[in-house]
Amino acid sequence: MIKLSTYSQLGKRIEYLRKQKGWSQEDLSLESNVNKNYICDLENGRRNPSLMILVRISRALKISLQTLFQGIE
Repeated sequence: MIKLSTYSQLGKRIEYLRKQKGWSQEDLSLESNVNKNYICDLENGRRNPSLMILVRISRALKISLQTLFQGIE
């Protein structure tokens, strides 16, 4: 079994939570005021997001940071 990097796990978690809301990447981008291309890169594990980016995404999804990181090793 291949273990995903922390960034990849976080990206998959954000993608999962976004899809649970029925949102596109553009929807999340608009709600969080984070560039759509950045959201795409983040979901694909190609970004190292700052705390402020994660706060904006969690607020847009109406979840806590703790919930955002749930299940990430």
